Order: sequence, then C-alpha cells, then structure tokens
Amino acid sequence: MLYWFLKHMVVGPWLRVLFRPWVEGVEHVPDKGAAILASNHLSFSDSFFLPLVVPRPITFLAKSDYFTGSGIKGLFTKAFFAGVGQVPVDRSGGRASEAALLTGQRILGEGSMLGIYPEGTRSPNGRLYRGKTGLARMAMESEVPILPVAMINTFEIQPPGQLRPSIRRVGVRIGRPLNFDRYEGLSNDRFVLRSVTDEVMYELMSLSGQEYVDMYATRAKELIAEGSPADSQSMVDARD
Repeated sequence: MLYWFLKHMVVGPWLRVLFRPWVEGVEHVPDKGAAILASNHLSFSDSFFLPLVVPRPITFLAKSDYFTGSGIKGLFTKAFFAGVGQVPVDRSGGRASEAALLTGQRILGEGSMLGIYPEGTRSPNGRLYRGKTGLARMAMESEVPILPVAMINTFEIQPPGQLRPSIRRVGVRIGRPLNFDRYEGLSNDRFVLRSVTDEVMYELMSLSGQEYVDMYATRAKELIAEGSPADSQSMVDARD
C-alpha cells in the first residue's frame, strides 16, 4: 500500500512534474510472471524513476546499510525502504553473495519483478562498467527473462555525492527480454555465466550509449580515489 501511495499520490506526481520522465519499450514488460529488470546504475534516483514508469511493482535488492541506521533518520530510512517493498542484502561478498542470490530467487519464485544493478554500485563517472555474474546465475536458475534497462540523464541530475538533484528531463529505455534457455543446466559454468552477463551489458551499452569499461565499478572508484586518471584507457592499463 505504501508503494502505491508514494508512487501515485506523493513522490510520483512531483517527479513527473519536475523531471518529465519519458519511457521507451514499456511494452516489453510482461503483464504477469517473474522477470528481472537489469539496469545501468548512474544515480541514487534510478530506484525512483524506474518504478515510476513501469506499471508493475518492482522489488530491488537494497544494500543492508539502508536498514541498519540509528536514530530518527535510521528509523525513517528503514521504514521507507521496507514500506516500498525493498529487501536488504549484504553486499560484502562471499557467503553474503550466496544469501543475496537466494533472496532474489525467492522473490522471482513468487512471480514478482526484481530490479538489479549488474554493476553492483553506482558508476563514479557516468561510464558503464563490467557486470557481476550473479545476475546471470539468478536468471538461469529461476528460468526467467532479463529485461535490459537504460537510465538516461540520471547521472547528470544527481551524480554520486550530490544530495539535491538538478532539474533536468530523464528517460528510461527498456529493451526486449533476453532468454537464456539454450544454457539450461549450465548455471554453475563460470564461462557461461560470464557470457550471459556480457550479453546483458552489451545490450545496456547499446540502449544507453555509454562508454563501456571492462573493469568492475568498485575498482574504478578505488583508482579514482587514489588520484589515477579517470579516462577509460588509464583504467584498463591499471587493471592490467
């Protein structure tokens, strides 16, 4: 109920007036049944604009930090994310990654729409980074399609570190569903998982027009924090 109330009565109307979001490809979203929306991740606002333009509710795997804050702010944040159907997951890796995978599979098993950011974190500079293979494994084991989604201009309105968004029109492009039935029974093959993930990232690159960097976004953030040049070639050289 809170999800519907915020989308149609509180947050949604203001977002539509201020940012005039446009959407292409919404006809690719299935009317029912489980599916994964795999989106590039440019801004904190991505998780507001994508649900705004998709008619069905979307559950995102939100980082657990949003649910563990203290004080009044922490309680408000936890109540907000829980109320709109977001599920906390630990992104520290290892066993936490396996738990996140199982959580995603449970949501898909209920026939719901699951929102995932394959890059694992927001882009530090607007480029598209290497996807993590948990997306592929989740889709293959749950036998659901992946819909690539490109957020447009959300980096420009609210890049990482900017608290107040700038007013500018944003858009969402939703690609055709990708099915990977041809890889049935190969969900534990790391080469297949990488191939599936790279196929999704290629679609995201085509839809978004972003420059692709074959490096994880977390590593790119480390290099930028160390003062390394933020151009893609320098990052590739640092990776090698």
